[in-house]
Amino acid sequence: MIVAIKYPNGQPYHDSTHQPLSKKAADSKPVQHGHRGMSLEQELNRANEFYLQRGIANIHKKPTPIQIVHVDYPKRAAAKITEAYFQQASTTDYNGIYQGHYLDFDAKETNSPTAFPLNNLHQHQVTHLLDTKRLGGISFLIIRFTKYQETYCVPIDAINQFWERRKTERQSIPYQAIVQHGVLIQPSLYPSLPYLEAVDHII
Repeated sequence: MIVAIKYPNGQPYHDSTHQPLSKKAADSKPVQHGHRGMSLEQELNRANEFYLQRGIANIHKKPTPIQIVHVDYPKRAAAKITEAYFQQASTTDYNGIYQGHYLDFDAKETNSPTAFPLNNLHQHQVTHLLDTKRLGGISFLIIRFTKYQETYCVPIDAINQFWERRKTERQSIPYQAIVQHGVLIQPSLYPSLPYLEAVDHII
């Protein structure tokens, strides 16, 4: 039975983490087959496993507390949660330690070929990332343009420039601005998304 987990506003939550797992970049385009068929979240989780196993970094996806709403008891010794809600809005997706630095970041994907829509972000996420940076941490977004299969590591300061102007100017970050301010993550064989190589350029 599938558990229906929902956000506080009632919208359903779709999690891809439990599916089976089978420097500025150079001018050359990245190899496209490196992450074919995998979501951004899956690739990040795979990369984090790789980094942890080799003692490179300790980075994890943050768990979000849920409130159980309904439980079925098909058998006396078995209970199945059939409906649950997140208790609170999440801050960011990932945090951890790398080379003595505290990392805190969120991962986003967009199908738009021209811009990253700022409605993919929330004020509490931006505030959290800015506070983390102010206190000495490394804060950023990992943004994937699915149209191009390009993934960028973008510092929160660059994101915030557009966030603060969203009510008076455009409500998105142009693709070219992401290219300019971000670091392209070049895919590799394993891990397919070696994002810490890009993080090295913003530390």
